[in-house]
Amino acid sequence: MSLTVHHLIFTATAATPVVLAEQSGPAVRGAISNALWDRFCANKSAPTCAGCPLYSRCPVAALVAPMRSEDEKGSDQRPRPYVVRPPRDSGRRYQAGETIRFGLALFGDADIFFPYIVMAVRELERDGIGIALAELGRRRGKIRLNAIEAHNPLTGARQMLYPLPGGHVNFPSLPIDAAAVRDYAARLPTDQITLTFHTPIRLIDQDRLVKQIAFRPLIQRLMRRLDDLSRAYGSGPLDIDFRGLLAIAEEVTTIADHTRWIDLVSVSARQQRRTPIGGLVGSATFCGPLVPLRELIVWGSLIHVGRNAVKGDGWYTPEGMAILP
Repeated sequence: MSLTVHHLIFTATAATPVVLAEQSGPAVRGAISNALWDRFCANKSAPTCAGCPLYSRCPVAALVAPMRSEDEKGSDQRPRPYVVRPPRDSGRRYQAGETIRFGLALFGDADIFFPYIVMAVRELERDGIGIALAELGRRRGKIRLNAIEAHNPLTGARQMLYPLPGGHVNFPSLPIDAAAVRDYAARLPTDQITLTFHTPIRLIDQDRLVKQIAFRPLIQRLMRRLDDLSRAYGSGPLDIDFRGLLAIAEEVTTIADHTRWIDLVSVSARQQRRTPIGGLVGSATFCGPLVPLRELIVWGSLIHVGRNAVKGDGWYTPEGMAILP
């Protein structure tokens, strides 16, 4: 599999008071998406990207509304080529001068759109982010972008991308590939592992919400998501034994469950739509034959899993992995 992941860290300072919701991933993703639409959409009168002759070369279509190709009829839309990682101290008020740090991961060749991401985040200095505040005239709080870094959570390596002398911006050059995942996975425990869910994980199993953590639904959804991303942004479908790995996952049991369910909703101002983004947060320890599943576990920590991944849901880490931002 040739899928690669670039993890980015954005460090900003609150220029005014900023208030972020408990799960601020939708706010971060929405602010960046809106900035991309406003700044780079050259055909705003088109009702959809599908009806626009520019979509094949458009960063808005690629990052916000990927198109379904002719050979994918009947399938769902392609997964977005990125996920956001909200500030880990969301759900509070930032005073002017405080640091706000959030992340974003780009998949496969979507790294070519990195300059557009940078410019979109810079727009947040003007447009603001988070909850509109009465003291700011019903406007969102403003931030000032200080730095952008590439980060490899498997090695801890970091690369400064912005600012550089002369105002230049480096392209990220710390890609995480299958070999890096394989090397890291080989060092994970073989029969017991603890996963910490930093943002709500929202899984559907047999048309029902999973409200009590279980390993098999997590692995089943993770395999499908990784396969979708590999088809869209990597070398093609995964060459793995889906049925065999699923059978092994069935043997893994939960021996400690410290998760809890939280109900949350995100509101799209552009689409006037409310979307449930709640799920399980906390930690759980699983026991069983983990060796053939360890690489999948590592991939999941990089790409997120479950519903609303692009908005930051489904972010987890195995015990011992570096957690940034």
